[in-house]
Amino acid sequence: MPVINLKISGEQNAVLAKELALTISNLTKEVLNKKSEVTVVTVSFVANDLWFINSESLTELKTNSFHLTIKISDSTNLKEDKAKYIEAVHHALQLRLGDMHPVSYTAIEEMKADAYGYDGLTIEYKWINNRKK
Repeated sequence: MPVINLKISGEQNAVLAKELALTISNLTKEVLNKKSEVTVVTVSFVANDLWFINSESLTELKTNSFHLTIKISDSTNLKEDKAKYIEAVHHALQLRLGDMHPVSYTAIEEMKADAYGYDGLTIEYKWINNRKK
């Protein structure tokens, strides 16, 4: 159900990508109560000299950054849950990546259940069908 795209600054590193995917998946399960078996995480790297904040590259700023977007079903989490998730993601990535620019973003995109799904079925259909069982 959750689809997570994580962009991090730096050179491509498959070991780091796997570690961060596991960390983010665990936080998504623990904080947002999402099922691991339907959580997708993609990780991409952007070189520091190609990442700009206020027209200065991260190389010039001598720092790291990230941008995480997560798509979840609309109205399945409280504001407090989402705030805790954003804080937990930032803290976890800062611990792992070191010096982190404050302009590192986490965006939670809430998708309407009738316009989002997997396995060829909408989340709304799955929810209604599961209630009948």
